[in-house]
Amino acid sequence: MSPASAITVFVVDDHNLFRRGLVALLSQDEGLHVVGEAGDAVEALRLVPVLQPQVILLDNHLPGVLGVDAVRGLRAASPASHVLMLTVSEDAQDLAAALRNGAQGYLLKTIDGDLLAEAIRRAAAGEPVVSPELMGKLVAAFQSQGGPPPIAPMDIAAPAPSISAAAAAPLSPREEEVLREIALGASNKEIARTLDIAETTVKIHVQHILRKLGLSSRVQAAVYAANPRN
Repeated sequence: MSPASAITVFVVDDHNLFRRGLVALLSQDEGLHVVGEAGDAVEALRLVPVLQPQVILLDNHLPGVLGVDAVRGLRAASPASHVLMLTVSEDAQDLAAALRNGAQGYLLKTIDGDLLAEAIRRAAAGEPVVSPELMGKLVAAFQSQGGPPPIAPMDIAAPAPSISAAAAAPLSPREEEVLREIALGASNKEIARTLDIAETTVKIHVQHILRKLGLSSRVQAAVYAANPRN
């Protein structure tokens, strides 16, 4: 893939070693092109409008201002950019605040390099991305609002197409078990281990669940499981 067609990325992290390592890692992917980096939100706000990256990787713990609070400013400075949080924070409030402020996704720094590259591609395409480990907290944040999900502007966790339990195709006992695990934030690998089935079997069950319930993502499935329609 030529640099002209590669996805442009801007990295914001105050830890120099981590930031340089991340830039080096992403630079190994021909489909990604790191156009700049910053150690704090102020520097990022100065550079982003000029560079106009497609994706901004943003740490949360930055000097002077939290990353989740800098999301709005970065999006205003570069409306075409998608902000993707990359942080060690598993705090549900940080997660909800980031998504509410317009972040395209929220990832943990423990993510595998290949999965990070895939998440960047999805974010660049306008798809919401959330680490599987945080799925349970995302549902909890949704429930605590007692109303519309805090991330409704992104449609990341809003219930998909209004359906009723009666209208949805019935799930098999195994699919119900898988759905419960999804609601707890378990990954396919964890579900396979818990239910003692193959990971490929879990993937098939997830596909069937989404199709039967008329949903488009496992995030929506998690919200559906936590708030079943009567």
